This record gives sequence, C-alpha cells and structure tokens, in this order.
Amino acid sequence: MTRLSWFNVTSLTLGFAFLYLPMVILVIFSFNESRLVTVWAGFSTKWYGELLGNEAFLDAAWVTLKVAVFSSTLATVLGTMAAYVLVRGRRFPGRTLFSGMIYAPLVMPEVITGLSLLLLFIGIGLDRGVMTIVLAHTTFAMCYVSVVVSSRLMTFDRSLEEAALDLGCSPFEAFRLVTLPIIAPAVISGWLLAFTLSLDDLVIASFAAGPSATTLPIKIFSAVRLGVSPEINALSTIMIAIVTVGVITASLISKQNAVRQQRDEQTAARTA
Repeated sequence: MTRLSWFNVTSLTLGFAFLYLPMVILVIFSFNESRLVTVWAGFSTKWYGELLGNEAFLDAAWVTLKVAVFSSTLATVLGTMAAYVLVRGRRFPGRTLFSGMIYAPLVMPEVITGLSLLLLFIGIGLDRGVMTIVLAHTTFAMCYVSVVVSSRLMTFDRSLEEAALDLGCSPFEAFRLVTLPIIAPAVISGWLLAFTLSLDDLVIASFAAGPSATTLPIKIFSAVRLGVSPEINALSTIMIAIVTVGVITASLISKQNAVRQQRDEQTAARTA
C-alpha cells in the first residue's frame, strides 16, 4: 500500500478546498441574517421563507424541472436506440455520417449549437417556449446517453441474446427481456447525466427560451447581474442539497447492483 506523502496530502487538500470551499461558504451565508452576503449578522432561515414566496424563482424552477424530465427521458430513448444501432448494426451506407452526427454535440461549442437551433426554430416558425427548450436539450444530451450506453453494449455478452432467440423470442422480445434489463444501469446513468446537464444548462437554453418560458439558470444569471441576494444563496443551497442526495442515491444503487451481480455470479459458479 502506497503511503501518502506530505506533498500528496497538501495537493489533495488544496484541490478539494479549491473545488468545495466556495460551495461551503455559499451554504453558510445562505443562513445569514443580513441582506449583505459578505457580512455575517447572525443565523437565520428567513431567506428560505422569502424564496418560497418568490413567484418568479418558483415558476422558473418548475419550468426547469419539467424541461429536465422530458428532455432527459426523450434523450435516453433516442440515445439508447442510436447506441444500439451503432454497436449492433452492421456496416450500412451512411454509418460514418450517422455516427458523426450523433457525437457532434460533444465537441460543438454550445454557442454554435444554440444559435443553430434558434435559426431552425425561427425558420420553421416554431414559437420559443418550453417545447423548444426540450428539443434543444434533447439534441445535446442524446450524445452523452449514447456514449454511456454504447460502452455497456460493447462489453455485453451477445450469447444471452442468441439463447433467447433460440428459445423462440423475437428480436424485440430478446431486447426487452434480456438486453434492456442488463444494460439498465447504463441507461439509468445516461438519464441522470442528461437530467443534470439539462438542469445546469444556460447557454443553449438562453437561445431556445422565449418570453413565456424562463429556466432557473437563466433567472439566476439575470438576477446575479444586478447583485447577489441572500435568496440566490438559499436557492443554490437547495440545489446543492438535491444534487448531493441524487449522487448519494445513485452511488448506493450502483453499489447494490454490483453486490447483486457478484452474488449472482457466485451462485451461477456454484450451480455449474
């Protein structure tokens, strides 16, 4: 076992402090009594109460949540289908072009993607709102889901599918009953990644959003330009708490799946 040197400990401490110390300070000052975010005047939770009464932030949060759920679900379906075609499909005309179109949003600047989608929506006469934001987020999140699911399909034992086909299953039934349950952790991970990207997006949403729909990142950015208020600190603290709970839950689910898979493999080995 490698012992930690003072250099490694110092580097690790400074790295974690650089990443998480600003978040800790933000959480602490969300309970500040004073309206000045840099002056501590005592412990108080009144800004959380005022946040719950702020209709503008609540409406933006509701729009963001709806967009994240719909776009991540649609991106997961399309991304899984694209990954299955790329990994399992044989060589077909246009495969290189199809693959490039799937992975293009990974390297495309968000400004270019947002501007392209804006011109598309204007060109087809589609009014900007919740629907356009969902379509925009689905476009750039689908490639991330495809990457995650593709990595799992490449290591998938195809003999299980072949056995299901030999037992009378149709290709769709083999996918639904055999393949999908096995790759489900990757599909869920792709959905969570797409959901997180949608919640965090500002650039693409600013192009796709209209007067009738404003996401929470856009609302926060607009409010911060006029000065940071304690309500924004409270809102950011709630978002950090939600993300933390989600990460811990996903880690526990992944750990349980790994333990269950190891137990199943041990059972199969004893049976054999």
